[in-house]
Amino acid sequence: MLRSSLAAFALLASLGFAQAQTAAPKPDPDNTVVLTTKDGPVTIRLRPDLAPKHVAQIKALVKRGFYDGVVFHRVIDGFMAQTGDPTGTGTGGSDLPNIPAEFSQTPYKVGSVGMARSQSPNSANSQFFICYEGCGSLTGSYTLFGEVVSGMDAVRKIKKGAPGSGQVTNPDKIVSMRMQADAK
Repeated sequence: MLRSSLAAFALLASLGFAQAQTAAPKPDPDNTVVLTTKDGPVTIRLRPDLAPKHVAQIKALVKRGFYDGVVFHRVIDGFMAQTGDPTGTGTGGSDLPNIPAEFSQTPYKVGSVGMARSQSPNSANSQFFICYEGCGSLTGSYTLFGEVVSGMDAVRKIKKGAPGSGQVTNPDKIVSMRMQADAK
């Protein structure tokens, strides 16, 4: 009896697993970025449905290799890891124009990827951040353009900055950042 109950449980569990695999949305390689850190890859699903102009800018910069070797200059434990400034100071950006805000009410959560900006809502350019926890207050005030779908463990290993400022001494870098469609 125990053996048949275990077999029935195993069959039901495998059917449930198969259904879960079928229900998951198919990844879109044209809207998926693979950011590689020293601790492994981080796969980010881009959200053009939420922020088409921001996604277009990120994709253009990724295709140019802009993010390769760029440091995580501001990392606040329990909040977020910020990168995308080629100067590593938190004040730099790309040579592309700034992007007008594309705020949404989609909530920030663990793994959300948003654009950094100055006080001006329309000042986002190349810097972005990946949320740990505690980013919910950014909802509706910072453009959300993606979400980590795998590799959050690598994000959590990024060297943390000084308490308060989050400024990092000898920071970790993005090893490479590629569109999944271009990675062959």
